[in-house]
Amino acid sequence: MKSSILLSCAVTFVAPAFGGVFLGTAETFAVLGASTVTNTGATEIRGNLGVSPGTAVVGFPPGIMEAGTIHSADAVAAQAQADLTTAYNYAAALPCKFNLTGQDLGGLTLTPAVYCFDSSAQLTGALVLNFENSSKGGFVFQIGSTLTTASSSTVSITNCTKRCSAVVWQVGSSATLGTSTKFIGDILAMASITLTTDVNICGRALALTGAVTMDTDIVFFMGSLTAPAVVTGNGQISVPQPDSIDPAATGTGKASFALIAGPGGKGTFFSYLNYVTGLRVYGAIHNIEVIATHQDGSPRTIQVSGACHGSLPTCTFSAILEKPDGPGGTGQFGVTIAGGLNEARSPRLTSAGQIEFH
Repeated sequence: MKSSILLSCAVTFVAPAFGGVFLGTAETFAVLGASTVTNTGATEIRGNLGVSPGTAVVGFPPGIMEAGTIHSADAVAAQAQADLTTAYNYAAALPCKFNLTGQDLGGLTLTPAVYCFDSSAQLTGALVLNFENSSKGGFVFQIGSTLTTASSSTVSITNCTKRCSAVVWQVGSSATLGTSTKFIGDILAMASITLTTDVNICGRALALTGAVTMDTDIVFFMGSLTAPAVVTGNGQISVPQPDSIDPAATGTGKASFALIAGPGGKGTFFSYLNYVTGLRVYGAIHNIEVIATHQDGSPRTIQVSGACHGSLPTCTFSAILEKPDGPGGTGQFGVTIAGGLNEARSPRLTSAGQIEFH
């Protein structure tokens, strides 16, 4: 059972190009409940497990924490619940592109977009998420009431390049995954989440107001428990000349970047200059998130984000940085700027610089 989850989780997930659903401190949790977290059998968890404002975490052991810490009604779990609420509301407010009300997800092959159900959603059989060999898009499922999967149902991905975007399931009430379901994505449920026997999740089970109940399952989140102490980067990337609305375009123009980031936020900065268009952004970095790791658990890909300097038109920025696997390798950099200034560049190879996680 474990080998299948490791195979499906060996994918790098980043925020979708249509806005991103950022979990904040809930990023480090594989399982998060509000009233209780209850387990039966040898469930395996990779990532933190928490409950707040409730206090009861039952069934560990026999449940196994392969990585992470149990947080019961402490400040960490409370903050994760607050951040989860923010993420849930953001996901629920995204514009729906395709309404699938009344359709069973089983047998469908979908491409990156926001999909919605006015009421309940059912998965019977196999759902395929086709990333179309692109790093520009992701999947958000907005479900008005319940999410239910039949026994042995599967969610799988195909045509996935080195980076694939997040898969988020925003559920208006409760989610129940049937026996032996193999599932991909982060479940953000307003009420409760029930994982019946032998459920395998590559993602997270996060409940805002109710319980998370498990029975001999596997929940492995896609991320790292620890951000680097300091992230530094500088270099250049190719950009279209003249400019292009396609964030994956390369072109012959250049843009430069530089940054210093620490989890505390003090003394950090971010600078980006597109030499083709003259667009320049700089400001303080407020957040660092680890969104992919090496096999040893060390950070591989991180995202930094913050607000532009006050003298600039109101805007925010986020940047994706990937450190090369070994010395002498080439890092990658991508940026999204939103608000008063706008630009999107998918991650691409850097030149004349370096990216380091310390």
